[in-house]
Amino acid sequence: MGNMWIGAWVAALVIGVFVWGLIGFAAFKFRRKDGDPAIPRQSRYHLPLEVLYTIVPFLVIGVLFFYTVRTENKVLDKDPDPQHVVNVVGQKWSWTFNYMEANNPDAGGVVTHEVGTIEKIPDLYLPVNQSVRFRLKSADVIHSFWVPAFYFKMDVIPGHPNQFDLTPTKIGVYDGKCAELCGTYHANMIFKVHVVSVEDYNKHLQQLKAQGDTGEIKPANSVAALTTTDSHEGEKK
Repeated sequence: MGNMWIGAWVAALVIGVFVWGLIGFAAFKFRRKDGDPAIPRQSRYHLPLEVLYTIVPFLVIGVLFFYTVRTENKVLDKDPDPQHVVNVVGQKWSWTFNYMEANNPDAGGVVTHEVGTIEKIPDLYLPVNQSVRFRLKSADVIHSFWVPAFYFKMDVIPGHPNQFDLTPTKIGVYDGKCAELCGTYHANMIFKVHVVSVEDYNKHLQQLKAQGDTGEIKPANSVAALTTTDSHEGEKK
């Protein structure tokens, strides 16, 4: 996806420079000079030129379309056996991440979760170089799960689960956000993505288990969980 993104920008820049060059050439070459008649000679048809500037845009569009379809098909391919599954719930106005690791003894052997709030940005942990399947569900309105560094986003639609697979390859911390205007506090619907080693990933899930953050928070319960978390945060303050 990154190569497609960069390639599209390069193509746009090359075409833009070419068009700007033609405009500049025409403006300089055919500018009005002293002694020229008030009305220049009028030309109507130039069949070869018209054929050229009709065919070339279609060729450019065809090439971009080909690479776009090829990249989209590759990005949307599903791993037949993903190593990890994260159920993501979008709710006004934060995110819930459910780590479906009941069969992973190294991560505690249970399903754990993290519920974000408007005051507390949730953290999503991912193991580097291991495949992860994201299952996206909404508890209320349409949201959009977007991590700009991954060059990918997908809508989170109520009543219509979406899913995609990815394998993070670079350790680091990345910003995530909702890319769909979803209400009053849409701008607060952000999260942090931590791509860490497998050992650190398992340690984080074990910490969630030790805190009692076990079990899956489903869309029907996510708003209640969010409210409960908000009240707990208020009590701590």
